Amino acid sequence: MTTPLPKIPDDPIAAINARMTQYAEIVTDWVRGNIAELSVAVIAATLVYVVLSWLKRRAAKIARDSEDRSAMTSIIARTLARTGKFFRIMVAVELVNGYANAPEQLARTIDVLFTIAVVLQVAIWLREIVIGLIERRANESGSEHETLQSAMVLIRLLVSFAVFAIAAIVILDNLGVNVTGLVAGLGVGGIAIGLAAQGIFSDLFAAMSIIFDRPFKRGDTITYDTTTARVERIGMKSTRLRALTGEEKIISNAKLLEKEITDNTKSVYRRVNFLISLVYQTPVEDAQRVPVLLREIVEAQGAEFIRGGFHTFAPSSLDFQLVFDVQSEDLDEVFHVRHAVGLNIVQRFVDEGIHFAYPTQTTFTAGPDGTLVMPYAERLHTAPAPNKKA
Repeated sequence: MTTPLPKIPDDPIAAINARMTQYAEIVTDWVRGNIAELSVAVIAATLVYVVLSWLKRRAAKIARDSEDRSAMTSIIARTLARTGKFFRIMVAVELVNGYANAPEQLARTIDVLFTIAVVLQVAIWLREIVIGLIERRANESGSEHETLQSAMVLIRLLVSFAVFAIAAIVILDNLGVNVTGLVAGLGVGGIAIGLAAQGIFSDLFAAMSIIFDRPFKRGDTITYDTTTARVERIGMKSTRLRALTGEEKIISNAKLLEKEITDNTKSVYRRVNFLISLVYQTPVEDAQRVPVLLREIVEAQGAEFIRGGFHTFAPSSLDFQLVFDVQSEDLDEVFHVRHAVGLNIVQRFVDEGIHFAYPTQTTFTAGPDGTLVMPYAERLHTAPAPNKKA
């Protein structure tokens, strides 16, 4: 059995006027019967409204006078400065409603409006706090602040959409509306948008990850795969680098973070390896003195000697390895120390009579029976050719 539809009155305007007159009579009777309670409640509500308005103005002044917008005090002040007039009025009215025992219909209307005001105000505060924290992190990241500023329009849009979508669902749920279909629709729409723009969002979130996590920053020299380059700019979609050979390299943020990155700028020290090859004819006594000589040479240049000694038997040399650290991040200084150590090794070994090896190869010749013979054929002794007669 279907429920019959409500009958439309013959004169809608007259019906509305009658309903308004009825409400006015109810409110008038309530005011007359609760004059004392209403007087106290109105005074308290006025004080609450004045105090909230004063706090808003005070917070706005602190926010304007703040030199550091990324400070927590400035963020809180900007958040409180966004307190709306509708929220302040509804807080005052709700105080009257709760203290003066308003009629049921009026109380229900006030409760609905108060719920809407509170939810919307909390959404505004939450949006300001989230955006303020993002800006605070951006200021801490230094040179990447301009990258985040370029993305702030999109970030504000995403944060506002998420916050106010949740606020709308909460309001509708409190009004008794079935929001299951709305939540499902928003979920499907979000998935569709995410799939359509997954490339853009992945690079944007990768840029945010670089700014917040700071694996490297602009000006750092990084190495990924076989490329070593200096970071020139971190954009919303891609990072621009200047290779050591001079060309500009552009790689998307998402792909860059998938790689193993070495930040050469953040090295506390630089390790240098030398492979020194000596001839096989080097006396054992000289070979034993090589580690001592290498330590003296390295320490004379202010570097830290790590290890030095015999490494391996190479095909045409005895190889010694030298490892030392230069306590500096400056690549130019490391280069000069390595240069000085290398030349001093050459000079010191020459002075000590220790000879460097160069690639050599010895060939032994054997006869068919395996007997070793000289590596060249003996000269054949033949009779002189007879003179030709004229």
